[in-house]
Amino acid sequence: MASRQQVWKKSFFTALVLGALSAQALAADPTLSFVVSANPAQQGSVIDLNVLISDVSDLYAYQFTLSFNAAVLQATAVTEGSFLSGGGATFGDTGTIDNTLGSISLVYNTLQGAVPGVSGSGSLAHISFNVANVGVSVMNFSDVVFLNSSLGDLTLKLEPLTLQAVAVPEPSTYLLFGAGLAGLAALRRRQAR
Repeated sequence: MASRQQVWKKSFFTALVLGALSAQALAADPTLSFVVSANPAQQGSVIDLNVLISDVSDLYAYQFTLSFNAAVLQATAVTEGSFLSGGGATFGDTGTIDNTLGSISLVYNTLQGAVPGVSGSGSLAHISFNVANVGVSVMNFSDVVFLNSSLGDLTLKLEPLTLQAVAVPEPSTYLLFGAGLAGLAALRRRQAR
């Protein structure tokens, strides 16, 4: 017959193993996603897009290509986000904009020297777009490489974004809407008497 101490040790060990497995299962992969300043966006406007990394550990370097619908959007500028530079000096490139194919190719950035990678969440890049036409643009990532400070691959969850561009209402639409509201207000006043 097992002693109480042996039963307790076995139960404690089992609890530790199950706890470790549960923590491992709950630890999600970091997420690469977008946040846009307006969605839907109005035709003729300028929108800002942030490329965000969430819940990453030990990020040392990254690379990605962004695709978009060039019939709807035209990229105008790409700048480095502040997340990676929070870990020290960086070296990178904001990629090559191709508004015919609808891509920003090979945006990359890396920390310099023997420093630990950055952990947490933040912005990797800021991108400005002109909303050229009405339609839908799906933003997708490709050529994705994220490395830790040992230059090992980091696995990421990629979240695309669907942006809708809508027409700006004609000024006459606003006038008709205003006239309708004024007429409705006058009718209510008559009914109230």
